[in-house]
Amino acid sequence: MTSGSGTADSGATALKRAAIAIVIFLVLAGLLFLFGPDDFYPWAKAIHVIAVISWMAGMLYLPRLFVYHAEAETGSVQSETFKVMERRLLRGIINPAMVVAWAFGLWLAWKGHWFSDGWLHAKLAAVIALSAVHGYLSAAVRKFSQDRNEKPARHWRIVNEIPTLLMIVIVILVIVKPF
Repeated sequence: MTSGSGTADSGATALKRAAIAIVIFLVLAGLLFLFGPDDFYPWAKAIHVIAVISWMAGMLYLPRLFVYHAEAETGSVQSETFKVMERRLLRGIINPAMVVAWAFGLWLAWKGHWFSDGWLHAKLAAVIALSAVHGYLSAAVRKFSQDRNEKPARHWRIVNEIPTLLMIVIVILVIVKPF
């Protein structure tokens, strides 16, 4: 077995573990909803916040990996290591966290009857923008994995600030509810 296939095997194992953890988590959340629907709202809020924190952690870290990856020589051990790190971060943390954040966030908005509130419209616009950045970063993971990145490290340093700015806007909208 070469070190490349060992990396692929451990990556597949990590993804399976992440998938199993997500399924267990969703089953437990479903059971909580079925057997204690009146008590589910605060749990849903907690789950939503945990998912958002996980999503944001990944969204802040992935562009930073791109900064270093863009500076690494193509085909080097360092470049190949970044490919594994980026793929695992995206598939194992960022993607599942985004799905859970969206699902529970929409449920909370529906349950709280907030769809007519201006602050929620603005928040949804910011979350859609964050999701678009997520899509851009996902495409970049694919390009890096194929050694087709054309962006310099400086570009990724700038992109790294976008999730932070969107997060600030989203938190202000949720906490302050300015309109």
